[in-house]
Amino acid sequence: MAYAFDFSSITPETLHVLGEGMMVSLKITATAVVVGIVWGTILAMMRLSSLKVLSWFATGYVNLFRSIPLVMVLLWFFLIIPQFLTSMLNLSPSTDLRMTSALIAFSMFEAAYYSEIIRAGIQSVSKGQMAAANALGMTYFQSMRLVVLPQAFRNMVPLLLTQGIILFQDTSLVYVSALADFFGQAYGVGERDGSIVEMLLFAGAVYFVICFSASLLVKRFQKKVSV
Repeated sequence: MAYAFDFSSITPETLHVLGEGMMVSLKITATAVVVGIVWGTILAMMRLSSLKVLSWFATGYVNLFRSIPLVMVLLWFFLIIPQFLTSMLNLSPSTDLRMTSALIAFSMFEAAYYSEIIRAGIQSVSKGQMAAANALGMTYFQSMRLVVLPQAFRNMVPLLLTQGIILFQDTSLVYVSALADFFGQAYGVGERDGSIVEMLLFAGAVYFVICFSASLLVKRFQKKVSV
């Protein structure tokens, strides 16, 4: 007997609940992208530094986070960060820090991947650019900030945006911290109304539309940049 799909549970009330979940997913994505790029840039510069201590630290950081599944990182931070912040800031044990732990975990995890993208982008810039900047009397940091990084980021933007799309998809893993993101809300509504299959199909369709549209925009932007 064929399964009879019933999408009647997708009502305005349901869409409102899913919208709240989508805002959680987008908040995590935006925060992790911004913090990840900033921290990733610092890590990339540390890894390219002539100071062995900085290079070893950045290398160890990147290799550590790239060797551990994201879901495990989220679980660790969910168990550690709330206890740490509660004791350090003298917060009430009942304070909900699930979002905070998720933001920190995603930001630190994504920084390792952004670091590798940014390091490759920096190395793609001709060494002559740095030599020319030094000839003009610029310091190392002025050369990186005014000459190298602007060119590197211009080359890296498509990859950075693509990594952001992957990050958006990965936000569904926050279920390990019982955080109600878009996927979590869809599953919760489906479990409540007895329509898990329909709600998961709907959630999958929404993820596909958003990610596919974003991918097309990235490709279009990449063509403009390459001209």
